[in-house]
Amino acid sequence: MAHPSTAAASFEREALPHLDVLYRVALRLAGDPSAAEDLVQDTMLRAFRGWSGYRPGTNARAWLLTILRNTFINEYRRRRREPIAMDIEAAEPHAIYRDVADADPEGEFFSRIVDTRILEAVDRLPTPFREVVVLSDMEGLGYAEIAESLGIPVGTVKSRLFRGRRQLQRELYDHAVEMGYIKSRDGR
Repeated sequence: MAHPSTAAASFEREALPHLDVLYRVALRLAGDPSAAEDLVQDTMLRAFRGWSGYRPGTNARAWLLTILRNTFINEYRRRRREPIAMDIEAAEPHAIYRDVADADPEGEFFSRIVDTRILEAVDRLPTPFREVVVLSDMEGLGYAEIAESLGIPVGTVKSRLFRGRRQLQRELYDHAVEMGYIKSRDGR
C-alpha cells in the first residue's frame, strides 16, 4: 500500500477533478440538489476509503461513476423500505414566484421551463435508459467508458441509448414543434 500522504495526493490528483461530472450525474439520478450532494459526498468517501483498490493511470472517472451508481442503487433500495414523512402544511405554495423574481423574470422563467421540460423528460426515463442518456448526452462519455462505469457490454449501452433517445424524441416532439425548434410532420 502507498504511503498515506502519497495516496491522498494521488486521490486529489486523479479523483477530485471529476467532482463536477459526479454531481451532474448524481443530480439526474437523485433529482434533488441536496440528495445529489449527499450522494457525491458518500461516493467520494467510499472512493477514498477504497483508493488502494484503484489502479493509478486507469479511468478514474469511470471508476468513480461506478461507485456513484452503486451507492445510489444501494441507498434507493434502503430508502424504499423506509416510510416517507411529509408535512403538507409546511410546503410553501408560492415558492416558484420567489424563484423567478430577478432582473429578467420572464426570460428566466421561460428558459427554466424549456430546460425543466427536457430534464423532466430525461428524469422520467426508466433508470437503465436514463443512466446511459445522462452519461452519453449530458456528460459526453463514450460507449466504452459508459460500459465500464455501468458494468454492461458496449452493445447494451448502444441499445439503451438508442431506446432512451427514441423515447425522449417521442415525448418531446410536441414540445419541440410548439417551441418552433422543428416543423410538425404535416408541415405546419
